[in-house]
Amino acid sequence: MTIRNWVKFFFNALFIGGAITAIVGLIVRWEFFSTYLENGEIWQFVGAFLWMIFLGFTMSVVAQMGFFAYLSVHQFGVNIFKSLTLWNWVQLLIITVVLFDLVFFRFRLTSGEPGRTLLYLGLLVSLVGVAAITAYFKAKWTKKHTLISALFFMIVITTLEWLPALMVRSGNIDTWVTILLFPLLAVNAYQILALPKYNRQSDEDKERLDERKRLRKAAKTAKAK
Repeated sequence: MTIRNWVKFFFNALFIGGAITAIVGLIVRWEFFSTYLENGEIWQFVGAFLWMIFLGFTMSVVAQMGFFAYLSVHQFGVNIFKSLTLWNWVQLLIITVVLFDLVFFRFRLTSGEPGRTLLYLGLLVSLVGVAAITAYFKAKWTKKHTLISALFFMIVITTLEWLPALMVRSGNIDTWVTILLFPLLAVNAYQILALPKYNRQSDEDKERLDERKRLRKAAKTAKAK
């Protein structure tokens, strides 16, 4: 990928993270934000809203780091197992383990708290649902064998990026766990679906640059003659 396309890729992902976090944060924490509006504290409202956007930028950067780390891990896995089919089975096993860990250890869905259980079931459905839709379109738009890899990235890598929030057990953690999931899902879905487009653009840019170089060289040669 060329630097120009990488910059566009980076900032698009950044804006997606900021926008999604701001929207979800406004919905989930509406009681907090509405207090400022009711009291006429517009600047405090704007400041809190901008803080949510900045948090989204941060989550976007985390997601982008996770994405480029995954690209290395994926290639490493293919090289180790010497077969994409075998590596796909390993990825499916890891997905199963991660989902089991989420349900029984991170979400603690067996804790006997109905309200909390419904919230975390909703988050689990969101995670798996967005992952499945993203993987479907990834396989449809590129190659069928990318389905498992896309599922692995969207579930396992997103969960790893989400893990610091899941490990906190104090304060209003359920609110932040909810808010932080959606920018990670949105940015990761964007990255895995948009990367081929930017790679194609980079290849086209390189071809145009090579063509211009050839034309300039040919012009210099003709002039010298």
